[in-house]
Amino acid sequence: MPRTLMLSLFFLLFQIAGLVTSIHAVLNTRTAQGAIAWVVSLNTLPVVSVPAYWVFGRSKFVGYVNTMKDSSLSMAVDREKAHASLSPYLIDQPENFAEYPAIRTLSNTPFMRGNRVELLIDGQNTYDGIEAGIKRARNYILFQFYILRADDSGNRFKKLLIEKARQGVAVHVLYDELGSGRFSHAWLSDFREAGVKIIPFNTTQGAWNRFQINFRNHRKIVVVDGRETWIGGLNIGDEYLGRDPKLSPWRDTHLHIQGPVSLVAQSIFWSDWYWADKKLLRHLNWEPEMAPGLQPGEGMDALILGSGPADDLETASLFFTTALNAAKKRIWIATPYFIPDEATTVALKLALLRGVDVRIITPRINDNWFVRHAANVYLSNLADMGARVYYYEKGFMHQKTILLDDGIALIGTVNFDNRSFRLNFEVTGAIADTGFASKVEQMLLHDLQNSTELKDYDLARQGFWERLKARGSALLSPVL
Repeated sequence: MPRTLMLSLFFLLFQIAGLVTSIHAVLNTRTAQGAIAWVVSLNTLPVVSVPAYWVFGRSKFVGYVNTMKDSSLSMAVDREKAHASLSPYLIDQPENFAEYPAIRTLSNTPFMRGNRVELLIDGQNTYDGIEAGIKRARNYILFQFYILRADDSGNRFKKLLIEKARQGVAVHVLYDELGSGRFSHAWLSDFREAGVKIIPFNTTQGAWNRFQINFRNHRKIVVVDGRETWIGGLNIGDEYLGRDPKLSPWRDTHLHIQGPVSLVAQSIFWSDWYWADKKLLRHLNWEPEMAPGLQPGEGMDALILGSGPADDLETASLFFTTALNAAKKRIWIATPYFIPDEATTVALKLALLRGVDVRIITPRINDNWFVRHAANVYLSNLADMGARVYYYEKGFMHQKTILLDDGIALIGTVNFDNRSFRLNFEVTGAIADTGFASKVEQMLLHDLQNSTELKDYDLARQGFWERLKARGSALLSPVL
């Protein structure tokens, strides 16, 4: 066959694929603007756009919901037991959270009383706390991270988990294969030979999901015996201890929660494990207990929210928008990636119009060039309305923390960007307690001391190349 004919057939096939894919884009793309952009590109440059669409164009994680539905009968008994046992700990209305009814309806995850919450600042404190918890385990350990490295930090926890498995504790390890990369056969075999069950999240499993690589399971969850949990910004790797020469010191924040709300973190892991392994974890404890040493009526009110691209609604975006709209006095945001979607941008602008003290802390150095420059577009727009913008100077700040007024703190895995709001599986801890919020305030004040305020920041006054980098990078915000 002549070469020119082969090329003609090749381009014809892509043109047909572009047309067919355009129909899919019109029916499934989240916004009209996005649908128009895809239709134009798919029909003008199909050779590039068709593969790009099937990798980056999906907004829903295919298969996860159907897997949960397929297992609904076998999971129903455990789920009903768990819900019934938690009822004595549910909060009708936590203090300082007027928008709670919307949050409860959205998340189906209520605030619960009787918890003790510890603020863990940076890697050493977090790793030491998780290690101590693992050593306390008597029945089982659930260990899930977006990034799990086979370095000194990874080997530290590998040794601990293997020791517990040999003591008869059931150990389940779940990692995101896209975030963690590939492990050597020998490294994984050490776990399995000791009885530790370790598996990837399996994002691309299923015939229709081979190109489903734009989604991530970004959660970091550790649960011990259904009694305590750890969630927050830190993964398992040496860089989180400040050993990356380009991004050190590493600044991060984690939570250690004891009490009944730990069972919500457990249920999130439970669902993720079922998607990955297609086997239910039957040996878990679903009987809640107050944190040790607390009496009825004592402890902190806490909520744990799981969100992700398998949800019917855009849970993370709606949750944070609702929380921001509830603020009357203060919104302090610390995030490594600040690319808010339209809804959260509007909520922040409305807060500024109400006279709320809006402060945004983001690192000057960043591990993502595009995010670093795209953020300047959004920071400039909000600074123009009165938001105070700070660059964290003492290394790379990776924490995901929001302080609302004097009584609500949100800490978890959600970055302030479209990827976390819509494309990643995430987990967030919300603590409604003035004492805990005061500790978060002191932590953030210390971060502000290590930051430089960008007074009168205006992107329009920057040089041509800075403006071009910012505006150009912002075009990629839907997938950053």
